[in-house]
Parts: sequence; structure tokens; C-alpha cells
Amino acid sequence: MRTHFVRPAFLLFPLLTFASPASAAQIALTGVVADASGQPLPRAVVSVKSDDRVVATTFADERGAFRVHGEVSGKCSVEAALTGFKAMSAACSTDPIRLTLAVAPIQESIVVTATRGETPSGQLASSVTVFDRQDLERRQSPPVADLLRTAVGTTVVRNGGYGNVTSLFVRGGESNYTKVLLDGIPLNEPGGTFNFGNVTSEHLERVELVRGAQSALFGSDAMAGVLQMFTQRAQGNDTRVAMTAEGGSFDTGRGSISVAGGAGKFDYSVGAAKIVTDNDAPNNEYDNTTLSATAGVQLAPAATLRFVARTEFGDVGVPGAIAYGRPDLDAFFDRNDGVVGATFSQEINGALRHRATYAFSRTDYDSTNLVEDPPFTPQFGNSVGAFEFSDFLYDLNTDERRHHAAYQADWRVGGKGTHLITAAFDWDGERATLTNRLAESEVKASRDNFGVTLQHQALWDRTFLTLGLRLEHNDSFGGAAVPRLSLAYILRQANGGFGQTKVKTAYGAGIKEPTIAQSFSPSPFSLGNPDLEPERSRSFETGVEQRLAGDRVKVELTYFYNRFRNIISTRTISFTPFTAQYFNIGLTRAQGTELTFVAAPAPSIHATVGYTFLSSEILESTAPTNPVFAEGQWLFRRPRHSGFAEIVWTWRDLTIDGIGTFVGRRVDSDFSSLVPAITSNDGYARWDLRGSYRITPVFSILGSIDNLTDTEYMEPLGFHALGRAARAGVRVTF
Repeated sequence: MRTHFVRPAFLLFPLLTFASPASAAQIALTGVVADASGQPLPRAVVSVKSDDRVVATTFADERGAFRVHGEVSGKCSVEAALTGFKAMSAACSTDPIRLTLAVAPIQESIVVTATRGETPSGQLASSVTVFDRQDLERRQSPPVADLLRTAVGTTVVRNGGYGNVTSLFVRGGESNYTKVLLDGIPLNEPGGTFNFGNVTSEHLERVELVRGAQSALFGSDAMAGVLQMFTQRAQGNDTRVAMTAEGGSFDTGRGSISVAGGAGKFDYSVGAAKIVTDNDAPNNEYDNTTLSATAGVQLAPAATLRFVARTEFGDVGVPGAIAYGRPDLDAFFDRNDGVVGATFSQEINGALRHRATYAFSRTDYDSTNLVEDPPFTPQFGNSVGAFEFSDFLYDLNTDERRHHAAYQADWRVGGKGTHLITAAFDWDGERATLTNRLAESEVKASRDNFGVTLQHQALWDRTFLTLGLRLEHNDSFGGAAVPRLSLAYILRQANGGFGQTKVKTAYGAGIKEPTIAQSFSPSPFSLGNPDLEPERSRSFETGVEQRLAGDRVKVELTYFYNRFRNIISTRTISFTPFTAQYFNIGLTRAQGTELTFVAAPAPSIHATVGYTFLSSEILESTAPTNPVFAEGQWLFRRPRHSGFAEIVWTWRDLTIDGIGTFVGRRVDSDFSSLVPAITSNDGYARWDLRGSYRITPVFSILGSIDNLTDTEYMEPLGFHALGRAARAGVRVTF
């Protein structure tokens, strides 16, 4: 009896052990998540399932690698998912697992600027627009400012043709409220000013625009947004050469060449481009040369040293506001920009990595008018100037230099969710020389700025929380603290036709130092003030993003609210003799909504539509006697309604890209004492067309038409925009 009892119990024991909870086995899985091209997909959600029940979850790291531990008691599988990609699963294995995710009809981008680290846009609460290499090639490498016309929340204003002063306004902020970076290196002039006039997209990999105050990450100047450009890198070790040449209306010619490749642990990519045009106006010829290079070397299996350099030389004639009268026939603007930098990156272990950067950038420009042109009385339509205008002679040079050093450490911590801790230190040594050759005066200025950032990202399956704080010390205004927090939550995960629903909200503070002139100018007409406070902003946004029709449609709606205070402007302090000095005297508000609709109904068609409603108001005026800048008025040159539409059609080797932009009425000024005065600018709509046809894998023909309907309009009053212009060319790639 005893023997018969023991034997059956002994035989059943392994089965009972396997079926009971106590028999569950601990497993450790490793692998990589990548897309079809082999590019890693950082922060993809990796889940371990046992009998279709999730038992463990983690996130892939910056290299797409993952390591996850789980307790399984049945059939085991591992799945990777990321918004904008199709989920992929595989059976558990003791060998490294590679999960390749196919791109969804509407994919997401990996964004660096929003967190100073690689983050899928589907996990961000910040509002982001990304232009990748395909966008740049399809649009035939336009000026960066023209790219930004197809981003919600932005207004671009160019004083006439290419190369002229070009300004970017983001969410109602001033034109110096956007921080501009190249591969992490600041490019703004001290005080935030940045002229997009001769900034091309040649030899760029992608362009990212993050809207909202981002000073918690980037310090001064990030009041309304951050724009970052990334230099094009080699793709593999094979040497690749690309050349483009085109010409067309207004004596326009453009050519470019780039070479990229590598050998072993070394890679490189260099490019050169040139564009010339007469801009269809007297004394408005534009000539721009762009040189760019990047190179990297792997010093150890987990350590890399990378160099970057870029320079742009631009010359353009300045005829002035020729809509009102004769052009100035000798004035010109000559600008040279350059930046060089080196970054050392190292992954110390699977949880800790760091990098250090040193860079030097320089902006040197001459603004010159030495020949006195005949006087004239301005006139436009029924408005005539109250008096005759005489030429104003000037010969100015601005030489601004920035030394930039940065250190950043990123620590990845497990536990309940994944936590990413970022600590960063930035130093900017700003040096400037302002020369007035006619007055034989020279002003030298120098200041050092330090900033320390601490950021904590907490990641769970459906919740992504970011907290950030920066302590800034500026030689002009002293110390300041700027926070930022954001939350993105996946309210509903993808399921059939009604896809993923993401809700988001974010709050941030912005800060901006005075310009060199505002702090140090000796001119009695605009006397510098060393006691200026920083300009500040508060930024709030909330929104929802909905995917539909099996990821073939995406709709995003965002509400934003910005408040800008301590705005710097001049105030008259004496009439005898006349003296005006800079003070913090302005306060404005800007709120509105951004709507983006993206659809890919078929593999050959991709459409994007964007609309921005901006309600802005001057609360405390910097010039209360001027009707354009009076309290209660809309913000200057920022339209209430604006939008864009882009439709891309691909058929075999043919690609057609139609781009439409719409800008509504906005407050503006003729600045010419016209009677009656012009205080607003009419809206306009225009279409551009791009096309390419690949004849062979090596050779393609290109064609483009700007302002297809030959719309007449002025972006700022007095400066005619270019009419219809056609170009044709070729692209050779091997």
C-alpha cells in the first residue's frame, strides 16, 4: 500500500510543480529593437508575456537594447511596441532577440531637443515638428525659414527676396525668443537675436522645432521655443557622393555636393553648396556659400569623439522698402557665420552615460550705405508721405563670438517604471565688438553665463512624466531659476480603426538675457542699461492626439497660453539733449490653438494640414503713443489666423509635392509717415510645387515652381515678395 501511494505521488510531483504558482521560472531576456533600416528605436516598450499575460515591462535604451527579467509559468513571448510602428513579438529565447518594427502609415520621429536625449515623439507632452532627410530632399533643400512655414504655431517674415533679414515668431513670441542650435551648439547672437536670412538646409539630416518655453533645459533665449538643426552623417562605410545643380527665374542658380563614408572606426561627411539670385529687384543680388563637415571616431567600444563645423557666407544688396519709392542702389549687408565643435561621448555602463562638448561660434556682419541717393517722397496707393525722405548713411560692423562648453550625464534607473535622470552644466562666454565706422566709435562687451539643469523623466507603460529645473547665472542680470514639467498619458491604446489616444499637458518658464546693445550701447538715442532684468515668459499647453483608421490618420489639437513680461524697449529720459535708454517696460499675452491633420490614405499619398489661431494682446505697451503698439492691440506682425497644407503624391519613380501657405491679416506699419497711415497688412495665400523623377538609381531630374499663382503680397509692409519663379535641375547620387 505504501509503495503504491508513493510512486503515483512521485510521478505527479513534477506536473504539480509546473502548474502551480510556486513553479514559475525566472527568466532574463536581452535583445535589440530596430526599424526596417536597422536604426535603433530608443524607448520602445518591451513586454514579456506568459500565456498572453504581461509579467514584465521595460524600455529599450538609446541604442535600442533591452534587458528584462520576468517570472513565467507557461508559453512565453516578448513584444516591442512604439507609437508610429507596428508591434512585433517573438518567442522567448536565451539568445539575444532582435525585434524589427515595421513603420506604420503615419510614423513618429525620434526627437532629441525636447529632453536633451533621444525620445519618441509619441511619449512627449511637448509640441514638436520634425523635418527629416526625406522632407529636405523632397523639398529640394529650401532655406530653413521656408521649411518652418509648414509648422503650426509659427510665423516667418522675410524682407523681400532670399537673403534679406528673415525673422521667426513662435506662438506669439518676439523674433528673438527662439533658441537656435546646431548639433547642440547655440547659434543665437547674445540676447537671442537670430537672422534666418542665409541659413540653408544644405547638408542637414533633420530639423526639430519644439514649441513652448524650454529655458529649463537650454537657459537664456528659449522663451517661446527651440529650433535645432542636425548635420548630415554618413550612413555606413561605403563612400556616397551626391550632387545637385539647378537654375531658373531671376537668374537663380544653385549647386551642391556632398561626400560621406567611413573606414573601420572612422566616419565622415562633408558638403558644400552655393546659391545666387538677383531677387527680381534692383540692388538685391544674393550670393550665399555653405560649407559643412562632420567626422567621428570610435575611441573605444563605448566611447566616441565627434567633430562638427559649418560656415555660411552671405552677401545681399539692400534696396529698402521699394514699394514706397526708389531703391537704395548701393546699400548692402555682408554676413559670415561659422561654428566648430567637438563632443566626447561615453557609455560608462548600461545605466550611465555622459558627454562633454566644447564649441566656438562667430557671427560677423557689415551693414553699409556710403553713397547718398536722391531724396524722395514715399507713396503707396492713396497714401502719401508727409515730407520728403533723405538717404541715411551708415557703416556698421558687428563681431560677436561665443565660447560654449557643456557637460551632461544621463543615469537610467529601474524599479517601478523606468527613470531617466539628466544633469547638465552649460557655460557660454559671450564676446562682442560693435563698430560704427562713420562715428569712429567702438564698443567692446564681454559676459559669462552659467547654467545647471536637473531633469527627471519617469516612464511607465502609458504615463510619461518629466520634471525639470535650471539654475541660471548671467553676468547681466544675476541669478534665476526656471522650471518645467510635462505629462503625457496614453488614454487609449491602439485597437482597430479607432487608434491610440494621447492627452498631454505642460508648463514651463522662459528667460532671456538683454542683447549686447541693450546692456552696453553708448548711443544717446538708445543708451544701454546695465541694470536690466531678464525678459521672462510663462508657457502652458494642453492637448490631445488621436490616431484613426489603422494609423492612416492622425489629428492633434493643442491649446497654448503664453505671457511675456519685462519686455525691453527704449524710453525717452531727456529732450534737451535728447536721450533714450533701454528699460523693462512691456507685457504681452498670446494664446490660441494649433490643429494638425495628417493622412496617408494610400501608400502613394501623404497629406498634412495645419491651422493656428492666435489671440494676442499688448497689455503694457513699449510705445503707448504709437497706434501700432498701443495697449489692446494685436502683437506686431503676428496674424490671428494662419495655416498650411502639403500633399505628396508618389507614383513609381515620380514624386510631386504641393505646398500651400495661408497667412491672415496682421498688425504692421509702413514706418514711412504715410498719410493716411497703413497700420495693417492684408492676408495672402500661395502655392509652391516641387517635383522629381528618378530616371536611374543614380540620376534624377528636378523641377520647382514657387508662388504658382503669382500672388502679389508683402510679408512686412514695403517689401514685395517674389512673384512666380520656376527652376529645373538634376541630382546625381552614387
